[in-house]
Amino acid sequence: MDASDAALYATLLKEAPGGLAFYDRELHCRRANDALAALLGVSVGDLHQRRPSEVLPEGVAAAFETALRKVIAEDRPVSDLDLVVPAGGPQGTSGEASGVATAVEERILACTWLPAKGGDGERLGVVLTALDVTERRRAEEVIRRKEQRYRSLVEASAQVVWVAAPAGGVIDDAPEWRAITGQTPDDYAAGGWLSVVHPEDRPRIEAAWRDCVEDNRVFETNYRIRTKSGTYRHFDVRAVPIWQGDAVIEWVGANTDVTGQREAEEMRGRLTEQLSAAALRTARLQQATSMLAEALTVSQVVQVITEVGRSAIGADYSAVALLDDDKLRLSIVAPSQPGAESETAPPSRDGIKVSDQTVMSVAVRESRPFLAEHPDSLRLQLGHGERDLFAQHTEERAWVGLPLLAAGAPIGALRFSFTRPREITEEERVFLEALAGQCALAVERALLFEREHKTAEELQRSLLPSDLPQLPGMVLAARYNPATRHVQVGGDWYDVFRLPDKRLAVAVGDVMGKGVLAAAGMGRVRNALRALALNDPRPAAVLAGLDRLFSATEDEEQFTTVAYVVIDPETGHGEFSNAGHPPPLLISPDAPARVSTREPGTPLGWPSQRQQTSFSIETGNTVVFYSDGLVENRRRGVDAGLEELVAVAADAPPEVVGDPERLVDFLVDRMLAGYEQVDDVTVLALHVPPKPV
Repeated sequence: MDASDAALYATLLKEAPGGLAFYDRELHCRRANDALAALLGVSVGDLHQRRPSEVLPEGVAAAFETALRKVIAEDRPVSDLDLVVPAGGPQGTSGEASGVATAVEERILACTWLPAKGGDGERLGVVLTALDVTERRRAEEVIRRKEQRYRSLVEASAQVVWVAAPAGGVIDDAPEWRAITGQTPDDYAAGGWLSVVHPEDRPRIEAAWRDCVEDNRVFETNYRIRTKSGTYRHFDVRAVPIWQGDAVIEWVGANTDVTGQREAEEMRGRLTEQLSAAALRTARLQQATSMLAEALTVSQVVQVITEVGRSAIGADYSAVALLDDDKLRLSIVAPSQPGAESETAPPSRDGIKVSDQTVMSVAVRESRPFLAEHPDSLRLQLGHGERDLFAQHTEERAWVGLPLLAAGAPIGALRFSFTRPREITEEERVFLEALAGQCALAVERALLFEREHKTAEELQRSLLPSDLPQLPGMVLAARYNPATRHVQVGGDWYDVFRLPDKRLAVAVGDVMGKGVLAAAGMGRVRNALRALALNDPRPAAVLAGLDRLFSATEDEEQFTTVAYVVIDPETGHGEFSNAGHPPPLLISPDAPARVSTREPGTPLGWPSQRQQTSFSIETGNTVVFYSDGLVENRRRGVDAGLEELVAVAADAPPEVVGDPERLVDFLVDRMLAGYEQVDDVTVLALHVPPKPV
């Protein structure tokens, strides 16, 4: 080797930023530079003349030697292989002494193994190059997770998203959009979303879109779109430029179907024009709209319509019927108040056939109002079918039937009747059509609410344990009450599971917010907690691991609290750590109830050195974990709520205190009494019963 070769060799070993090494055919390290030793967490002397299995951790060594043998056996390189090397984190006091887990990180090395040959072609061994790609891999993982969250959000929302090139042309397919418009992929690629805009709207929209693209301004407008059925629907659109440095690299737009809103707006506009002289009736319609807006269920909507019909037009009877799924029958819906059932009692257990000759059937079949101002008019139009069906109200002398239309399609009918002949004026007819429109929107919203509320509650409960462990020396009970004002998935959760050493892990947490993101965050935290607990169950170690999870995956503004305890069910002793969660409630038959005064710590992801403290439940005592929904609401602050919780627990009879099932019901019922529940409530009680005498 001449001087230049020697200098090159020495420089590579000493100065190269990546790791370099040479292994002989027996897998012994003959040469290695300081960079490789540092990446592997050992010294160069440790590596020299030794196999990887003699120096490195078992998992790392196994992957290392597998690659070496593969190169030696096949005489070809092995590249693009990541090697995950554990490395000790910052040193501190031991977990046993302080309750703080030692930080653990790992290093990711991108390795390439190359066959090394002599001048005569003889196989001498393997040359290894290694680069530290830890930060790059972590950054790639963060980007991947953000992309997954974005896609989940788009799929869960009611908006249709599309992407355009910097100049405004199509670059990506939009299957959700094409499902609405009926465009083929080729059609969409050629004309994009503009090709299905209503001809009357297109010149305005094209000009506005062109101006926004040229000026890189946000594009926000509305237009009508031709659907695959040939009809037109109203959409609101908002598109924003995506910048990279000083250049726009694409446009992202979101379309929202607002047809129902536009129909309601047009109906209200027509009502205002035609009823300018009917101020009282207009006020009543506004009152009905307000009342319908507060009606959450279909039966509540029917009750509102019954009251409005009687007060606004003097109707003696009213009924609301909804189409069944097969669109062949109408089912009468009873109002929410039992006292009003006589007004709208169902005429038939099997409902009303759409093909029948009835006021509501005709209104649904023909999608138009039906008017019969006296019995002769009814007989002339229907025969005796209506009177036979509604024989309970034989004194009826005038009838009005109105279709309930949602997006132009009937979903049911509204029926008013009078005990005297009654002429319906044009103004009253306009009023009734508007009322039917509001009723249809309210019914549609109520049906959606009922479905979503049921689905949301089922989903919320499915994310919680189906049952609690049965233990001979400890009794557990839990309650989860979803908020009555919300239909979205919440972030409250609890979990109880056995650890491999037979101890019990108990966790109660709360992820800020509502909806899919809160549920997803709840699932990530709960699953991560289980995984961390099975590896190292110490509470401080688990919360420290969750902090790292939050730093890597969650938004900075996300707010999540967790109380976590590991306890031996036979002795009642264990360790406890708290990340910003409300303090546990301690109940004893021999001492006043109280809440823990230990410092709760910061929520997950906030810079904090996690602490754990001793925890015990004495015989006959109960510890209650809960979410903030139990103690806090719009009229009661947290401090006042904690004081009230202690007072309520102190009032619990001995037989309630000794039965955790009754205790959690007692606490929930008493704490929520007189308050509107606006947040989910989670309660988990651990009770150690007295030893049998």
